[in-house]
Parts: sequence; C-alpha cells; structure tokens
Amino acid sequence: MTPPFSVIFLTTFIGMAQGCFLATFCEQLREQFFKVPASGNLLCYSSIVTLVLLVSGLIISFAHLGHPERAWRAATMWRTSWLSREVIALPIFIGIVSAYILLNFFPILNPDISFDPFLIKSSLMISSVFGLVLLLVAIFMLYIASKIIQKWQLQASVGSILFVLFILAILTMAIFYVILALVPSLLHTMNFDDIPIHWSLIVGAAGVLSLSLLFICTAMIYASIRFLQQWHTPFTVINFILLGCSSGFVLFATLSAWVAPYTTEFFIKVALILTLIAGIVRCISLIRNKRLVPKSTTQSAIGIKNSKITQTSSGAMAPTFNRHQFNHGKTGFFLRSIKWIFILMVFILPLALLTFQILTNMQPVLMLLTLLIQYLGLVAERWYFFAEANHPQNIYYQVIC
Repeated sequence: MTPPFSVIFLTTFIGMAQGCFLATFCEQLREQFFKVPASGNLLCYSSIVTLVLLVSGLIISFAHLGHPERAWRAATMWRTSWLSREVIALPIFIGIVSAYILLNFFPILNPDISFDPFLIKSSLMISSVFGLVLLLVAIFMLYIASKIIQKWQLQASVGSILFVLFILAILTMAIFYVILALVPSLLHTMNFDDIPIHWSLIVGAAGVLSLSLLFICTAMIYASIRFLQQWHTPFTVINFILLGCSSGFVLFATLSAWVAPYTTEFFIKVALILTLIAGIVRCISLIRNKRLVPKSTTQSAIGIKNSKITQTSSGAMAPTFNRHQFNHGKTGFFLRSIKWIFILMVFILPLALLTFQILTNMQPVLMLLTLLIQYLGLVAERWYFFAEANHPQNIYYQVIC
C-alpha cells in the first residue's frame, strides 16, 4: 500500500506520547512508594511534552481527511469501527493528560489524601479483579484477531465490550476523584503508612488506562483487516505497544538527562530492555510476513485454472485511484533497504548508544542523539509497515503502464 505520511506521523507521535506518559507515571510511583529523590519539575515537563505530541499528531491526522470539517462523524461508528474508537480514545487521553499537568503545576490542587484502611483494601481488591477481567478480555480479543477465528462480527462484539470496559474504568477513576473532592472526611492531609497519596496519582492511573485503550484501538485498526495478511496478526498490536513504550521511555530518559540526571540511569535501563524486546518481536513478525503465501492468485482472481496466465495490461489506460492508493510502486531493493535501515536505527544503534551510556557517564547530548536516531527509524519502520501490506487488488493491477 502507499504509506500516508500523515498517518505515519500520527501513529509515531501518539505512540511516543503514550510511552512517555507511562514513564512519567512510573517516575511518580517511584517517588511516592520507593522513596527515590524527587525529580523536581520533570513530571510537569514530560507531561507537557506528551500533550504537545498528542495534539501535534491529532492536527497532522487532519491532512489525511478529504473533508476535515466532518471528522466528528468518525466517532459515531464506535460499536464496529476501531477507527471510531480511536477517535474517542485520543481526546479522552488528551483530557486526562491536561488534568495531570494542572495538578502537577498547581500543588494547591494536588494535596495528600487520607484513606480509611478498609476503603484502601476494598479498592485494591476491586481494582485487581477489574484489571484481571480487562486483561483476560484483551487476551481473548487478540486470540479472536488471530488466524484461528476470522469472524469480523465476533471481533466487533468483543472489541465493543473491551472498549466499554475501558471507558467504564476511566469513568470510575473520574467518579472516585469527584467523591474525594466532595466528601470532606476523606481530605485530611495525612499519610497512610508514611506514603502520601496525591490526587495526581489517581488521574495518572486513569491516564494509564486510557493510553492502554488508545494503544489497542490504534493497532486494531490495522490488525482487524482480515484480507491484509501482513497486518492481520497479534504481532501488529504487540509491535505498536512495544515500539511506543520503547520510544516513550527513550524520550523520558532524554528529558530526565537534562532536568533530573540522577533519575536517568533507571529509565535508560528500562528503555534498553523495552527496545531489545521490541526488536526481537519485530524481527519475528518480519520473518513471519516473509513466509506468508498469498491466499489468492491471478487464476483465482479471474476464475481461470490455467497455470500459464500472463498479464500484459493493468486494465486501465490512465492512472486510477486504486493503483495510486494501494501500490507504492517501489522496487524490491528499495523495500529491503528501508527494512534494514529501520532495524539499524530503531533497535541496533539505540541499543548500542544506551548500553554505552550505562557503562559510562550519562550525557544529555548523546541521549538527544539517541532519541533523534530512533524516531527517524520509527518513521522508516512505520513507512515499511504500510508498504509491506500487499492489497489483494494488486493481483489484478500487477502491471503499471
């Protein structure tokens, strides 16, 4: 297919933003529960960068629309369309990140909260059960998306259930937040076992839920297309999540190298692990796609069983939308070059640079270079992701003349 650059920048921007917010929330958990030194304004700066990336990706996505003024209509098909679900999930995540920024910028809005011990135990138990149910539903959805069961109606039903569950979880967080604001007895400035629980922690947890929902919605737009064998696999969802987390943690480590250097080593190590796992999984998916055998042939496309069929014309005397949209026109050598370029820039070079910085002193400039190299590689990876998908209509439009 012809890679649309607006979608390439949209998916790479929001993926990196999701990973960066996840790293931000991890740093807040470390500060509050593991007694690590406070990172100062790092949480504010990283959440602002997250918001900028999300809004930038949203703005860029309008370039792919024929009628941007009708974009709101995309949300009306949320029961069956993963694109509609993404259109809903992205503004929700943007709103939560905005609230998180306000809470961290204005401490008066973010006091400590004292919980009744019974309330804490009950909330943890309910949250654990609810989280387990969400995990089981997500695993079942990925199983449905695999080649074992290929019924779109069932995929749509499971997707709708999962989408509603995530929205309910986020709303539960919001309702809990409102209760804390309205019930004075819960707002004593105290610590539970010397651990302060801030309101921003609750909003951050809701943000993690919403970014998880956004990851799944974005990836399933492509993984749910059954006739594109390269996309219709659980690897699509896993790769979107791992690449987003890897680039997001590299971004957060870069910010921490400038703002709070004493926190950088931990996040460099996490980014190193995520990048390594993402590289292994992406290489497995490349091997899997290379071994795919097309389900349709020229013979089955035109209903003739003769084994000696030669196509001499594309079937159209002038360029058509289908030939432009679903055939990138690049050579096999060009595609192989892009594949090795993104493997080098997304995985090999960042792994080498991150390892070098762990073994030596962390340098902010070197971290910035690592981030730039990986992001350029991500653009190439996402371009290859779209170009690799071979639309079945190309069986008919093989000859471009």
